[in-house]
Amino acid sequence: MTTEPLSAELLGAGVVKRSTRLADGRELIYYDDADTRLSPDRKADTRIAAPRPTTASMRQDAYTGDWITFATNRQNRVTMPSAEADPLAPQSPTNPSELPSLYDVAVFENRSPAFGPALAEAVGDVAAAVDPVRGLDDLTGIGLGRTRTSTGRCEVVCFSPEHEGSFGTQSVGRARTVIEAWADRTAALSALPGVEQVFPFENRGEAIGVTLPHPHGQIYAYPYITPRTRALLRSAERTGPDLMARVLEFEQRGPRVVLQGDKWTAFVPFAARWPLEVHLMPHRPVPDFAALHDGERNELARLYLRLLRGVDALYDSPTPYIAAWHQAPVSIGRDTVRMRLELTSPRRAADKMKFLAGSEAAMGAWTAEILPEVAAERLRAAVDSVPIPEE
Repeated sequence: MTTEPLSAELLGAGVVKRSTRLADGRELIYYDDADTRLSPDRKADTRIAAPRPTTASMRQDAYTGDWITFATNRQNRVTMPSAEADPLAPQSPTNPSELPSLYDVAVFENRSPAFGPALAEAVGDVAAAVDPVRGLDDLTGIGLGRTRTSTGRCEVVCFSPEHEGSFGTQSVGRARTVIEAWADRTAALSALPGVEQVFPFENRGEAIGVTLPHPHGQIYAYPYITPRTRALLRSAERTGPDLMARVLEFEQRGPRVVLQGDKWTAFVPFAARWPLEVHLMPHRPVPDFAALHDGERNELARLYLRLLRGVDALYDSPTPYIAAWHQAPVSIGRDTVRMRLELTSPRRAADKMKFLAGSEAAMGAWTAEILPEVAAERLRAAVDSVPIPEE
């Protein structure tokens, strides 16, 4: 067995960060719980390194200006493997997984990324994502047949070495470790050349399209500002840079608050699109995870777990969802865009799902079946029914 001593960096809440590389050169970072029982030494990745895929390319939709990534290397991803073949479990003699050593929380570069591994550079005959002279103006321009390199970074965040689960099944201490990892990676990815926005998220459930049951999330570092964020910035330009502060105050006075702490409020938004949709927003104008102070991170660990467990208490079986952590762009809108969670689920009843059909899918014109006030009342009751998370 080959082990390697890794340098240690102490983060918030007693979390320890240890960085290394996989056999093919991809970055791997261990985040050890404050009360970890793991050795500071970790096994080295001794697999025979396969060549990494070429960075994908993007094509522009001339109708909308949106950039579409074509990552053909993702077509053959592993789908719902057994515990014995879990690529996110620690390596064993019969399972040459992505994680060579036992871990608490681990983050590594995706082997089949939609963005990267190239950063702010041209690949082959495809131009760089951002022109060094025109900057973001190059990506916001619109034309026919425009293509750019899909540079950036995609990372996998493993919440636990266990084969099954989700963020909501973790302990408060483990949740706090993941939050520290999100903050650390947000800062690191934001500093990479050509990255314009960083997006941590968790897909949960086969109905959402999850291909691995292992408790994990992902982080995308985009070479552009995403369409949702561009729309928010346009609204703020029309109504004022304090738009998100006014939204929070409006929701805190209304009947849709689900859960509230000293530093965070969870609410079903006034114009919720999905049958289950809840936002979680900090009271302070914070642009991203990296800007949260320890008190905000500590409260978030408990409130977020309680919210997720309430979501699962709505029905007799776990609820599929997308937990999307929206953050401010790297270079603009830092005083306008406040970070927040937008958790959505297509589940509209115990045995019914909402599918995006004609109006929603084709025209972007939504019809909702459940009033936000009713959804908030049901979710409040579910949250109140679950025990307050303990260490």
